[in-house]
Amino acid sequence: MTNMTPKNAGKTTSAKPLVAVEICAGAGGQALGLERAGFSHSLLVENDRWACETLRTNRPKWKVAEQDVRFVDGTTLGPVDLLAGGVPCPPFSVAGLQKGAADDRDLFPEMIRLARESGPRAVMIENVRGILDRRFDTYRDEISREFESMGYVVFPFRLLNASDYGVPQLRPRAILVAVKEQWAEGFDWPPARKRKPKTVGQALLPLVAADGWEGAEEWADQADRIGPTLCGGSKLHGGPDLGPTRARKAWAEMGVDGLVLANEPPQPGHQGSIRLTVEMTAVLQGFPRNWKFQGAKTHKYRQVGNAFPPPVARAVGLALKNALGS
Repeated sequence: MTNMTPKNAGKTTSAKPLVAVEICAGAGGQALGLERAGFSHSLLVENDRWACETLRTNRPKWKVAEQDVRFVDGTTLGPVDLLAGGVPCPPFSVAGLQKGAADDRDLFPEMIRLARESGPRAVMIENVRGILDRRFDTYRDEISREFESMGYVVFPFRLLNASDYGVPQLRPRAILVAVKEQWAEGFDWPPARKRKPKTVGQALLPLVAADGWEGAEEWADQADRIGPTLCGGSKLHGGPDLGPTRARKAWAEMGVDGLVLANEPPQPGHQGSIRLTVEMTAVLQGFPRNWKFQGAKTHKYRQVGNAFPPPVARAVGLALKNALGS
């Protein structure tokens, strides 16, 4: 299919919002992006307490189920236009053991089960780039065959870079889309934006300068590029740092100490590298500044670092909306 701009690319609302159900919703990055594309969520499923609190705080009207997705009965979901989810990435992440289907955190079977039980018109699945490794070729083919057996046309995993959709961060994510045959012809992958994203310095300058630090402008000039991928870590591993050694080195070149997060912006008189706050990392993920994360600092940053950037979800959502209509 040709890579054309969706007809509805400039619209984010419709008279009749399309209905979405989302699993592994996290702090709402994907849900927020889909909402901006014109989808209305009838249910969000997430088993992390603090992520659920974040969802409820920011969208009190959303129905949030704090439970393991394995216990969700798809036959009770009602008419669904889109089933979406960022299933856990550790089974496929190069930062982990890459056990794939042998990892008990692999929830692709649950996504397939829910699609079979609820019959959505479309499915969107997000994961890390590691799932595109050759070792998972057979597994990806099995996933595609499962959806094809249900009458879907499968658009295999495609790597989308968040920076191509206005996010000041590389963050490549692998996305699979499956659309029922009668609507599949209308789907095309969203094209990259022609306009370059803001640099880290441009995106964070208002927050870095918020408490009157005199060096903010000079720091922003140094942070003159998009950032490496933020890594939030899993529930078992990872704390409030910006990622592995290579990523921290890249942050250091921009005048950022990536070993730990700060509780507040740099203060007047501060010298040397700065530390980012959770709010700053959220901006680098494409969250709006008024999106409030719940929990202690480590809980908050884990939600941010594991999120699907809202602008990327919006771009794919608009492409799906174009295919499904309203």
